[in-house]
Order: sequence, then structure tokens, then C-alpha cells
Amino acid sequence: MLNRLRNIGPGALVAAAFIGPGTVTACTIAGAQFGYALLWALVFATLATIALQEMAARLGIVTQKGLGEVLRETLASSGLKWPLFIIVGLALFVGNCAYEGGNLSGAALGVGAVFGDNAAIFKTSIIAISALASGLLLLGNYKALETVLRALVILMAISFLLAFFMVKPDISAMFKGLLIPNIPEGGLFILIGLIGTTIVPYNIFLHASAVKDRWHSAEDLKTARADTAIAIGLGGLITILIAATAASFMLSQAALGQEVEIKNAGDMAQQFVPLYGKASSYILAIGLFAAGLTSSLTAPLATSYAISEILGFEGGVKSAKFKTISLIVIACGMLIALTGIRPIQIILTAQFANGLLLPIIAGFLLFAMNQKSLLGAQANGLFANIIGAMIVLITLGLGLRSILRALGFM
Repeated sequence: MLNRLRNIGPGALVAAAFIGPGTVTACTIAGAQFGYALLWALVFATLATIALQEMAARLGIVTQKGLGEVLRETLASSGLKWPLFIIVGLALFVGNCAYEGGNLSGAALGVGAVFGDNAAIFKTSIIAISALASGLLLLGNYKALETVLRALVILMAISFLLAFFMVKPDISAMFKGLLIPNIPEGGLFILIGLIGTTIVPYNIFLHASAVKDRWHSAEDLKTARADTAIAIGLGGLITILIAATAASFMLSQAALGQEVEIKNAGDMAQQFVPLYGKASSYILAIGLFAAGLTSSLTAPLATSYAISEILGFEGGVKSAKFKTISLIVIACGMLIALTGIRPIQIILTAQFANGLLLPIIAGFLLFAMNQKSLLGAQANGLFANIIGAMIVLITLGLGLRSILRALGFM
């Protein structure tokens, strides 16, 4: 297993992308407000992510093209081509700029949990993390990025695993929450956020493009599937640990008659100090910082892949246009994070938007995966299409339900 972890490839990008501050925040709030009740949603989201990302990886390896490129070529003669691409492109760009703001804010919260929670440290951290992310992306070295992200994912896993064992969770109640679907009153928004923060729409573009740099034929599909399952499975485990840690902590405090308010992982890190010592807050802070840094790299990377492929830009990660798009996303995210808007609002809004965008991007992926002229024997079969359609319908239903409720119809 250790050897497999060391050899995780593009799957590390996907795991690093969805375990961002949005994930940490949404999972922390889900556990703090609803106990173990929404853990099943993380199980569903993890399995759905593995299914969709396997399709994305298969598309990239067999065709040696990204999803944006495949759609551009497949819809070349369609009158819907540019209207659809404009909608998706703008949604991805605007959404990822907001998402980047949440990533940078979340990483800054991790720094603040160690060095002090004040405006000066927060803003300085955002600028420094933006500069670090920009520098790594300007290198244009895919393997270096993969190595950094793999290390950060493993660091997050260790940090949140240690925090989980500190709070001594109720294992039987936890398994009940994992296995029995339930949407508690007031939990729909967080539920969609949990799904949107795990099954991230832009990861579909990111994965299909990234695998081309690692594998080049259908013979590599078995290795790619193992990479996808292990990396995303590890990511899903981390999300469950975060939510269960918050739930266990809040339930233990309630049993002692203590009332505490937790709105993000930074709050939880501070609350840990009197109970488990200063080192416990450092453990959570390191996990939150790593989550922010990983996603601050992958959000602009995925945006660049998607827009470059849709517009037909050549050159990949080393091209000037690719790097420019990445830097614009980071700059926009930095400005959003520096506006003074509460980080929790940025993070949750971006995650909610991801949940609503997901059915559209997943629908595009299913369309591409059924093009036998491109994929031949590796095109989707009946079982894969059923799984994909179920994911699209479930996420679409949750999104519509949320919209109708917001408009007062439910």
C-alpha cells in the first residue's frame, strides 16, 4: 500500500482539488450542526467521484485528448456549440475564481490558527500563498506539481486522522450515519455543499487532461483505475474523518453541558487547545493550510485546461496562454479573499455553485463517453451509463430542490 501511495499519479490532483477549505469547512459544519447524520452523503459523493473520474481518465488515456478538446471536436458542426461553451466556460471561470478565493481564505485560516487570528496576518497569508501558488504554476512542470500535491494529500490524511482519534468518536453512531441516508431539517444546503465539494465539476476536465502526461494507451487503464480508486478513496476517507471529528467533538461538549459554536476548522482548532493541548490546534491548522494550498493550485490548473481545450490553445501547461489563465484565476481569487467578505461565505457559496453546475458537466462527460468513433471498445457500456445517469439525476434533483426551496415553492 505504501508503494501504491508513493506512485499515485493524476489521482492525487483530483484528491488534492476536492480536499480544499471548502471540503474542510463544509464537512466541519455538517458534523458540528448535524452530528453523524450526513456522513452517508460523503460515502455517496466519494463513490460517485470515483465513477465519474474513472470515465474522465479513460477518455483522456484512450483519446489522448481532454474533455474540452473532445467536446470542441464532437460539437464542431452543432449550432449549440458556442452557446454551451460560453455558459460552461464562464461558469467554470467565475466559479473557480470564487472557489480560489475560498481556497486562499481557508489556507489563511490555517495560518491564523497558529500565528493569530487578525486581519494583518490573514491578508499577509493570502498574498504569500497566492505568490507561492503562482510560482509553482509558472514553472510549468507537471511532475513537480504532482509530487507536491501527493505529499500534501498524505500530510492532510495524517493531520485529520490524528485529530479524529483525539476526540474518541462513537463508532456505532458513526457507522449508522455512514450507512443510513437521512436529510435532517435545514441540512439540504450543507448536503449539496458536501456533494459539490467532493464531486467537483472542474476535476472532470482536470483528470482527463492530466492522465495524458502519465499514460498513453488502453493497456494503462488498469493502472489508471487503481490510481483513481486509491487517491480518491483516500480523499473520501479524509472528508469522513473531518465530519466525524467535528460531530464527535460537539457531541462530547454537549454531554458536558458546554455550548460551543464552530463555523470552520479554524474555530475547531482553537476549541481543541484547552482540551487536547496546543499541539492539537497545530495538527488541525496544518491540515487546513495543506487543504488550501492544494486547491489553490488545482483550481487555476483545471480552469486553464478546460478553457485552453475549448478555445483550441496549444502547448499545454508550458504555454504562455495556459499560464496566463492560471494567474488570472489566482489574482481574482486573491482579490476576492482580500475584500473582507467572511471566508465561510465565500467557501460555502462556491461549493453550492459547484453542486448546481455538476449535472451539466457530468452530462457532457456521459455524452463524450458514448462516442464509439472516439473510444471504440472503451466507450461506456450499459452499466457505466446507468451509474452515470443516476449520479446526474440525483445531483440534478438536489439542485432543483434547493432552487425551488429558495424561491419559496417548497
